[in-house]
Amino acid sequence: MSARNNQANKAAARERLREERERQAKKDKVRRQLVVLGSAVVVLAIAGGVGFAVVQANKPSHWEAMKDEKSVVAPKNTEGTDGTTVVIGKADAKNTLELYEDSRCPVCASFEQTVGETVQNGVDSGTFKIKYVGATFIDNSDNGTGSKNALSALGAALNVSPEAFLQYKTALYSAKFHPEETNDKFAKDSYLIQVADSVSALKGNKAFQKDVTDGTYDAWAMKMSATFDKSGVSGTPTLKLDGKKLTAEGTENPPMTVAEFNAAVTKALKG
Repeated sequence: MSARNNQANKAAARERLREERERQAKKDKVRRQLVVLGSAVVVLAIAGGVGFAVVQANKPSHWEAMKDEKSVVAPKNTEGTDGTTVVIGKADAKNTLELYEDSRCPVCASFEQTVGETVQNGVDSGTFKIKYVGATFIDNSDNGTGSKNALSALGAALNVSPEAFLQYKTALYSAKFHPEETNDKFAKDSYLIQVADSVSALKGNKAFQKDVTDGTYDAWAMKMSATFDKSGVSGTPTLKLDGKKLTAEGTENPPMTVAEFNAAVTKALKG
């Protein structure tokens, strides 16, 4: 092989090597661009996911939204702004017993189980009407929803009739159905409907059941709860007869027996 041919071969080899390096450099550049682009997409996806999570976290809960709801559907048999005035009894009854209760309240359950029938007798005889004010403050203690959900269901019962409302309230507080305060059982629509099946006017009542599951009176329940919050009453049960707080003799506690209740009512009626 001549020196000239040897040099030409070397030059050709160097040119092939240069071209190969250029091709590899182009491939490496494209690969780096794809890696950077992929990383950017991942970052954007993560940022988008975080942004979505932040938006979702800052969205008000269903019940918070209902608190601010402007279009309130009030049950039948109610009066006043947003239907938060609930008065049940004979129209000619001269006296009004205000009853402040939270559906999850264990003391309210004890009161209803012991004195509830006596209260009902007073309504039936025309001794007084009941003005009911529902509270939901127990939910605040454990981030629950049972007080609110039960109050909404009571609205659905009231929409059926005042009698259905009172009977359903009695059932909710009964020893059979009222759960421990730490058990937020009323948060479940299915359980509220199960309790309602013990009330003749509500048993199998599809309209009532739909109102419960649809949350028809959720906004009303929150407006009623706000009425309680503005009442100045600090605990449940609280009873007032014509504005006078009823207490067991010698205490600031609500009357928890039939004798204590009758004595407190007699004293209040005498003035």
